[in-house]
Amino acid sequence: MKLDAIDLRILEAVQRDGRITKVALAEEVGLSPTPCWMRLRKLEKAGIVAGYHARVAVRRIAPVASVMMEVTLENHRQGDFERFERTIASIPEIVACWSVGGGVDYILKIMAADIDAYQRLVDSLLDREIGIARYFTYIVTKTVKEETTLPLPILLADAASD
Repeated sequence: MKLDAIDLRILEAVQRDGRITKVALAEEVGLSPTPCWMRLRKLEKAGIVAGYHARVAVRRIAPVASVMMEVTLENHRQGDFERFERTIASIPEIVACWSVGGGVDYILKIMAADIDAYQRLVDSLLDREIGIARYFTYIVTKTVKEETTLPLPILLADAASD
């Protein structure tokens, strides 16, 4: 789908505020409400707007341990990757998992109640025998930056050239 400058402004606005009203969105992007809303619906139907979410400040409710984990698998057959990924997708504490190139196979972001809970999770992963050869743990001691919005004007500069 080819995006124009108005589409990009719509995407930027709903990234910042998923609860923006139809009228406020239209004013922000310079359209009347109906055409603006139709464009947003088109972006949703195309899967470009994949959902709307609340950002929960969990540390205001309870202390949590944020952990980054590097994982290398024993074997590198397609079935090994699929088995690992199916298992990881089913574990709620693993909030992100990236397959990466380089010295490791995956990087996981894990949110656990505490370090003991994290270790129990690791022990359960190892007990499941999903092909983990080795893993390295990195405890997050401070979040310096964690954006939920994408820098669309930078990433999609060519997409809005029309």
